[in-house]
Amino acid sequence: MARQPMLKLPEVLAELDMSRAAFYRMRARGKGPRLIKLPNGQLRVRRSDLDNWLAQCEEAAAA
Repeated sequence: MARQPMLKLPEVLAELDMSRAAFYRMRARGKGPRLIKLPNGQLRVRRSDLDNWLAQCEEAAAA
């Protein structure tokens, strides 16, 4: 299985044009892309998970 690109949280925040605080509020409400917590505590998001989450947001907005 090919390794998927992983984004650091600042990269995700820049792409979403969202503050860290707003991102964590959204996550607290059970929204947002799936996160991966590394053993050192850093967070990553798979590129495919972010793309899938954004596609779901588009579908929800169109409904």
